[in-house]
Amino acid sequence: METSIIKIGNSKGLRLSKTILKKYDIRDKVELILEKGQIILKPIASPRKNWEKKFKKMNESRDDKLLMNNVFEDEDLEKWI
Repeated sequence: METSIIKIGNSKGLRLSKTILKKYDIRDKVELILEKGQIILKPIASPRKNWEKKFKKMNESRDDKLLMNNVFEDEDLEKWI
């Protein structure tokens, strides 16, 4: 696929189509890899972004209770040691 380099302020950039962004799940950031005469753009996934804040909020509102019983309570874990 061929695409043009465009002027962005005092810099230049590469415009990616909505289709490419969706297909490769590119959101806010990409990792730029320079390798053997190639430039590789790799999506950066942040699936756990802001979890710490959300867990803290759950704890403060006392909404951080277990949803199911301990699944290992009747297991003999000693045999795995």
